[in-house]
Amino acid sequence: MNVIGNVVINNSSVLAPMAGVTDLAFRLLAKEMGCGLVVSEMVSAKGLLHENCRTRDLLRIDPRERPTSIQLFGSVPAELAEASCRVAKSGADIIDFNMGCPTHKIVKNGDGSALLRSPEKAFAILKAMVDAVDIPVTVKIRSGWDNKSINAVEVAKRAEQAGVSAIAVHARTREQFYGGQADWSVIKAVKESVKIPVIGNGDVRTVEDASRLLATTGCDAIMVGRAACGNIWIFRQIAAFLAKGELPPGPTFEEKSHTILRHLDMLTELKGEHIAIREMRRHAASYVKGYPKSADLRTRFNQAGERADFENILNGYMEGDLPCQRSLSL
Repeated sequence: MNVIGNVVINNSSVLAPMAGVTDLAFRLLAKEMGCGLVVSEMVSAKGLLHENCRTRDLLRIDPRERPTSIQLFGSVPAELAEASCRVAKSGADIIDFNMGCPTHKIVKNGDGSALLRSPEKAFAILKAMVDAVDIPVTVKIRSGWDNKSINAVEVAKRAEQAGVSAIAVHARTREQFYGGQADWSVIKAVKESVKIPVIGNGDVRTVEDASRLLATTGCDAIMVGRAACGNIWIFRQIAAFLAKGELPPGPTFEEKSHTILRHLDMLTELKGEHIAIREMRRHAASYVKGYPKSADLRTRFNQAGERADFENILNGYMEGDLPCQRSLSL
């Protein structure tokens, strides 16, 4: 996939929108690792129109992360059209519409994956968004509401008719949430039914998964979500593998340690130290998942109250539990 609408994408890897994860700091790190397109946390159209401060903060974009897609959610066409105008004015390169979030608090309002049950309403929303702005509009969907209503192809066709420039398909139903196995045949069926780019999503945990997804579905790009949490290096590996057929080595613990502290510094600049420390506890646990005594590390991270605590935890671990005996040079 080289373009979405008129926006050039460097490679076929896409960072999935994840609430509480894909903020500006995370997107910048993913971009540095070679991610072709980054997508923001989902932004409430109502919150944006009501001038909610936190919602406005989600629109912050750094030139280094471009191209950037800002994802909106909601269910009222007029609100989505106006919100799209505001997102375009904020400098976004692409606007994405969320029809995939399965959480109850989103679905109960008729938003997210609830719209899979109303293809005509979804069409009206997407048409309103496309007509309101000059930048590309995309949409992220799921296979369907449940196994008895797999309607991704129908929804994709209606989205194309509405004028969207690309469609991402998470090959699970709303009923599955994030469990079970993704059915990639749905992605293949969508790809064969539309002419716009299709982005495949679901169970891409490794470079090999990404390669198989492309080969078996014919999709144009791969969207990586949870597998990037604590492992943003997956984008570096995917980019190299797709370009040259080479698989770069994974990061050392020392590299992960430096990234944890840099991630924390970026969050501090973005949100302030108090919030950054709290959010970094969860991120840090993801970075060290799978290492010996990672549960102990997680416990210590959860008790960290300042940057120095993270630094001491990481230095202590490298000095005592891994072959690498060097402390961090900060």
